[in-house]
Amino acid sequence: MTDPIYKIVPRGEWESSGDPYKGSAHDSADGFLHFSTKDQLCETLRLYYAGQTDLLLIAVNVTALGAALRWEHSPSRSQDFPHLYGWLPKSAVISVQPIADDAQARLSFAP
Repeated sequence: MTDPIYKIVPRGEWESSGDPYKGSAHDSADGFLHFSTKDQLCETLRLYYAGQTDLLLIAVNVTALGAALRWEHSPSRSQDFPHLYGWLPKSAVISVQPIADDAQARLSFAP
């Protein structure tokens, strides 16, 4: 099996979303849903979610996304990132788990 990709979503946004999940305002503005690999998660959390609480880590089956998933280079981070050109069917979700704030107010998770 291919390694999953991950989406960080505020709990309220995820719980109020329908199926499929249509993404955040940032996703809509960019025209695709942003995802990260396991190795990219810590930096994504630090850069874009610092100080936020009540976040969820959504693990997604890459194979279930088909051709709508593209790996594209991000010059700002010098890495290729998974981008979904379409909405996320909840049937592709492997797991949903909270991202806990630790004692130092740093986000932690265990994918």
